[in-house]
Amino acid sequence: MDIFAKFRKDQGDIGQYMKKIHGYFAFPKLEGEINARMIFRGKEVLTWSLNNYLGLGNHPEVRKADAEAAAQYGLAYPMGARMMSGQTAKHEQLERELAAFVGKPDAFLLNYGYQGMVSVIDAIVGRNDVIVYDSESHACILDGVRLHMGKRYVYPHNNIENLRKQLERATKLADKQGGGILVITEGVFGMAGDLGQLDKIVKLKEEFEFRLLVDDAHGFGVMGKTGAGVPEHFGVTDGVDLHFATFAKSMAGIGGFIAAETDICYYLRYNMRSQTYAKSLPMPMVIGALKRLDMLRSMPELREKLWTVVKALQKGLKEAGFDLGKTISPVTPVYLKGGVAEATNLVYDLRENYGIFCSMIVYPVIPKGELILRLIPTAMHSLDDVELTLNAFKAVRKRLEEGKYSKTEIASIEVDM
Repeated sequence: MDIFAKFRKDQGDIGQYMKKIHGYFAFPKLEGEINARMIFRGKEVLTWSLNNYLGLGNHPEVRKADAEAAAQYGLAYPMGARMMSGQTAKHEQLERELAAFVGKPDAFLLNYGYQGMVSVIDAIVGRNDVIVYDSESHACILDGVRLHMGKRYVYPHNNIENLRKQLERATKLADKQGGGILVITEGVFGMAGDLGQLDKIVKLKEEFEFRLLVDDAHGFGVMGKTGAGVPEHFGVTDGVDLHFATFAKSMAGIGGFIAAETDICYYLRYNMRSQTYAKSLPMPMVIGALKRLDMLRSMPELREKLWTVVKALQKGLKEAGFDLGKTISPVTPVYLKGGVAEATNLVYDLRENYGIFCSMIVYPVIPKGELILRLIPTAMHSLDDVELTLNAFKAVRKRLEEGKYSKTEIASIEVDM
């Protein structure tokens, strides 16, 4: 059998819709300067789909630092993997500053967030070790867990009592096999916006022996008194053994890091395959990350502006009767009822008639009959943007409840494939 024949026949849960959604609902092109308003298919739209929390993506100081670093070093330097020929003083400086910011002795710089998380898990656990992880963990965690050749247990999202039961099972097995236990959760869950209950998980260390890995991609730079993340928010920095974050959100860049005890970071430097066998992060990205980190630390007004917008948006939506779930972070999910056809027609209406661009989540990511409109407030947005969005959401909800979006199939768009 031709291996290609399988997916030509079955394009997958989402891929089955590709001819109707490609270029509009999936793989859309947002063009122009990174800002609250961008161009979509020739029209200006107010966009709530960028994880550019602090507005650094197009900040003049960031653009200047990026341009100067690129002019000085080009995009090739340093050549080779860090272990062989790609190490520089700037890479080491960034690691020191990241570690200090999140309150850890050391940090290891990673080329990418997703790839980094997969590889961290692979490096930390062996065949005899046991993983226990939250059921709503991000795909990068799930892919890392799948690489694990040993046993793994999953607990229902944020269910601490069930986590205790899984730890009891894991402890018995780990003791029998001579292995250890790694618990994995997220700081901010990127879909729902709620927080991993790090304070309660850390307290379980009084009962069980395990190490805790936290994916703080959406919390780093946003949560906590100084923006150091969800461990700081809960006051459990010391109880988090492996603090992972990415530059793709609040720092609007490429790369990530894992912060931990110094000996653990050195173990990872010599044992993370995705870094050992990959070219070093280019110098302009490293210098750009240093600039972004400096602004994150020295310009609290960016975080204050973000939270002003977050609070206004979420307060307005709740007062209008929208269900936002349990979010207490900038991630703002709006839960509605409807299938794929209703979701696409509603989003089409939002984009074409109200000039609002936000992401939608439907089955198979969430159960059938449900849809989520996911809004990401940033420091680039204004209170006028919030008011415009509230009015638009009230209007499309009314049309949804009247059944007007269910009278047609998936919105048909002229797209190039």
